[in-house]
Amino acid sequence: MTAPLHLLLARTLTLDPAQPDAGAVLVGGGRVLAVGSAEEVQALAPRAERHDHRDLLLTPGLADAHLHLVGYGFSLSEVGLHGARSVSEVQARVAQRAMNTPHGTWIRGGGFLMSELGLTEYPSAALLDEVSPHHPVLLYSRDLHLAWANSLALRLAGISEVTPDPAGGKIVRPLGTLLENATDLVAGAIPAPSEAQYLAAAAAGANDLAARGYVSAHTMAYEAPEAPRALQTLASRGELPLRVWASLPHDRLHLAQDLGIGLNPGGLFQWGGVKFFADGALGSRTAWLHAPGFADGSGTGIPLDSPELIRELGAQAIALGLTPVTHAIGDRANTEVLDAYDHLREAANARGIRLRIEHAQHLRPADVPRFAGLTASVQPMHLQGDGAMIRQLLPHLERETYAFRALRDAGAVLAFGSDAPVTPPDYRANFAAAISRVDDEGGRIAPHEALTELEVLHAHTRGPALAAGWEDEGIIRPGARAAFTLWDRLGGNARALVF
Repeated sequence: MTAPLHLLLARTLTLDPAQPDAGAVLVGGGRVLAVGSAEEVQALAPRAERHDHRDLLLTPGLADAHLHLVGYGFSLSEVGLHGARSVSEVQARVAQRAMNTPHGTWIRGGGFLMSELGLTEYPSAALLDEVSPHHPVLLYSRDLHLAWANSLALRLAGISEVTPDPAGGKIVRPLGTLLENATDLVAGAIPAPSEAQYLAAAAAGANDLAARGYVSAHTMAYEAPEAPRALQTLASRGELPLRVWASLPHDRLHLAQDLGIGLNPGGLFQWGGVKFFADGALGSRTAWLHAPGFADGSGTGIPLDSPELIRELGAQAIALGLTPVTHAIGDRANTEVLDAYDHLREAANARGIRLRIEHAQHLRPADVPRFAGLTASVQPMHLQGDGAMIRQLLPHLERETYAFRALRDAGAVLAFGSDAPVTPPDYRANFAAAISRVDDEGGRIAPHEALTELEVLHAHTRGPALAAGWEDEGIIRPGARAAFTLWDRLGGNARALVF
């Protein structure tokens, strides 16, 4: 039986340099068959089903190049703390959830920033005990590198004033705040979700993205093994509305070797990366910095995975056809990762793999040219919430912060994402932040690093495709995947259109 043909009539931005603009696209069998003027394409298939979108704009489909997809699905039913402007507002939201939750049931949430809560010291458990003494509570900061727990949660996790700090983490005293790997001590005490709950969260996250206009996503390993398994199950059932590129945490790389997992393009789910963490984050003061460090005297952050580990396991990943993917926020972290990547470039190039740095937020000028040929997987929307902290904590790095134009000019591939559930996967925020450079306080951060609308579109479509090694996505040309986004205007309202 012949696959049906579809004729899309719309103002089309193809992102194909050979034919940047078009008036019609012919689709069949899930692939683009022809691109051209309405007259030209209609003549090729006069009986094709017509989809008249001539009042809209058609582009390659949106991609989110960095999020935690199943975790985002879970977050949709947790206590949302984005926009909370005081400790009392957090307390009110937790108290409201506690009123409607059986005693002893865990309350989880996230999305706050210490700076937005007006905190200069880490928050204590006592503040949450005031409103939730009968429910264990664990709240994550927006960057996920800090967690705030109440006394019951700490007690269930076996944490006391004499508990030693774990490697790569810190238990803040007086008790209540946990940094980096210390957050796992409390998270490990929460009863594991069931398989059905993982499937529901995976479906919720994926369907939410698709409803926003996304056609693909890169999910970033900061999740239990059951999370990618749920996505794979959805894909096998034909219930996954997105194409998903997934990363393994590096401590599971040996499993990939034993199972022969390598790059497997073609399906809606594929393993593609191996994830490392070079440091923490700005808001939790754990980003790894060169001297002089944070301007408030709080130090130079916390290094996590060593450059030697990244070199050793990164080479093993490349041999399997997988991409090393490294979280690096501070300028020292980026320097160290680039040094490690210098030892991996030749092997990566030979396999057609583009090494990735996630976030790349704060850079020394000398390191920017070293991104040539790499993927800079960045989240412009973080600039909006980080602006005040950058001015306060990293004034000496402000000019090179979120250096999108410099990275692009240096030859890096920009791939835009949201880091959901750190922030909602709202492409509008990325368009606004990358173009205007205006933060939540109305200040402008490094305005010379601004991008154009078309450059942002590329970074939200073709850039993620190139980062994943998908030559057939993020572009509209014959042979490409028939996955598009329809807009009322670029950066405005959008919906996905997938055949």
